[in-house]
Amino acid sequence: MSDQPGGPKIIVDSDWKQEAAEEKKRLDEATREAGQRGRMPDASFAEIINLLGMQAAVAMGGMMTQAGERLPADLPAAKYFIDLLQVLQDKTAGNLEAEEKRVLDAVVYDLRMRFVETTSAPMPRAGTPAPKMTI
Repeated sequence: MSDQPGGPKIIVDSDWKQEAAEEKKRLDEATREAGQRGRMPDASFAEIINLLGMQAAVAMGGMMTQAGERLPADLPAAKYFIDLLQVLQDKTAGNLEAEEKRVLDAVVYDLRMRFVETTSAPMPRAGTPAPKMTI
């Protein structure tokens, strides 16, 4: 505690200011580098399709962990994401550019076929290698 009335006195010297300025510079550089590494893609209709399609693929057990083991399938979730893509397809009918329609149609068709294959075939056990899926 300080013996002075009004509490402790804070002394700001030039060394402290210089250290604070250097720390701010290091943080700005680290933030800028992290932003470039983790840069999000531009928002687009194709990214919405990709997001929902990847969620469906993951839910069908089509992805692997970093250790190389298959993620467990969650077929109700896969069906839900495919249904969301179908809703998107229905609600945007006649309003898409040719390339957007082609991509959406192809992803919905591919995911439906994979869902049928997945539900018709015996389920592989968790930890087995996953087949390659492209979306």
